[in-house]
Amino acid sequence: MEDATLLEGPLKTLLTFLGSPTNALLTGVILGFALLVRQRNEESLTKWVSEGLSDAATILIITGAGGAFGAMIRATPIADYIQSLLEGGAGVSGVTALLILFGISALLKTAQGSSTAALIITSSLALPLLPVLGLDVVSGNIPVGPVLAVMAIGAGAMVVSHVNDSYFWVVSQFSGMNLQTAYRAQTVATLLQGVTALLVTLVLGMLLL
Repeated sequence: MEDATLLEGPLKTLLTFLGSPTNALLTGVILGFALLVRQRNEESLTKWVSEGLSDAATILIITGAGGAFGAMIRATPIADYIQSLLEGGAGVSGVTALLILFGISALLKTAQGSSTAALIITSSLALPLLPVLGLDVVSGNIPVGPVLAVMAIGAGAMVVSHVNDSYFWVVSQFSGMNLQTAYRAQTVATLLQGVTALLVTLVLGMLLL
């Protein structure tokens, strides 16, 4: 049975259509052109479109390459191999399991650049193994173990943002940073935020698991 939603019928269909990523971006482009009333001439539009394509080209290429690499990883038996290691790992439970989930997510993120792919792949591996990993703990109505597992995987997906990550290029290109500066700022910052999130998760794991 489908979950009930606040909107039904034609309005829901329309908002779902407009809210899809491709249609939303297209709508934004059309509105952007429509709002340029004062300077909407062929020369200005050509210049702005050229500049936009130049800034976005690197991001689009890196995003496509990262997505292709992520698809290759998902097509290989590496996921089954990691799952078999976790199933057979002696003493892997609780806080140790959180650390391992962080490591898997971080490796996937660093290798192929997509936080979304790292989250999905690691979550798919971890979900059926939560009881084995000792992360099925529930306190009252709060699923403490699964929540901490999500936090550990999310922390891993934050690190490390570098040249194969489209977000790295969004930050560097549109802020005017060169590659060395972006490495020192963006890459190091994402590493620190991921490690900080992991430490908080591990502390909570020690207290709650």
